[in-house]
Amino acid sequence: MKNIAKDVYQIPLFPRNGINCYVVEDVLIDAGIKSSSNIILNALKNKTISKHVLTHAHADHQGSSKIICETLNIPLWCSDLEKQAAEDGNVIFEYPNPNHIISKFQKKFWAGKGYSVSNTLKEGDHIAGFTVVETPGHSSGHLSFFRESDGVLIVGDVMINMNLLTTVVGLHEPPNLFTTDQELNRKSIKKLASLKPKILCFGHGPVLVNNGELEKFVNKI
Repeated sequence: MKNIAKDVYQIPLFPRNGINCYVVEDVLIDAGIKSSSNIILNALKNKTISKHVLTHAHADHQGSSKIICETLNIPLWCSDLEKQAAEDGNVIFEYPNPNHIISKFQKKFWAGKGYSVSNTLKEGDHIAGFTVVETPGHSSGHLSFFRESDGVLIVGDVMINMNLLTTVVGLHEPPNLFTTDQELNRKSIKKLASLKPKILCFGHGPVLVNNGELEKFVNKI
């Protein structure tokens, strides 16, 4: 577990930060794939976690949610539009092509079983010192989390900071194959950029201390 900022920790779940989850104060944000549970639980063994929150209910974010929530006896929270997928485990229903071989692979090998959602979050809500930002596009109910005091942004998959094939670091839009509405997601990218974040924490790729990279990226899309 890597300390990113005050009360913010990254748990890398794949090599080269390929999939990440985060701890902010006593909240676990995202939970990798279903085989990630041991890594997460081991990282959390000396932390008190009170709740588990999803940026969105795709297979590489909700995979271990059920196991984590049951093991730690904590509630699961997400947006209202992600609630059904989080609860029934049908995490690829919004994909542009759910019958694609990669979509089917994710559903079979990455997705975890659904778990009951105890509370839903919306724009402007506060959790663990962060403000909820609705950022739809990659999925309909995607959420990001921003802490204005020091500019830390939990991005989710609105942007990724690596090429998923080569693992070369750099800002990209999320793959079309997994993105419900690409144009809406671009609006969410610009919405996040308008917050002028200083530290960006991604679902995929290493944490970025922003020195103008975000602004350059936004100008190109």
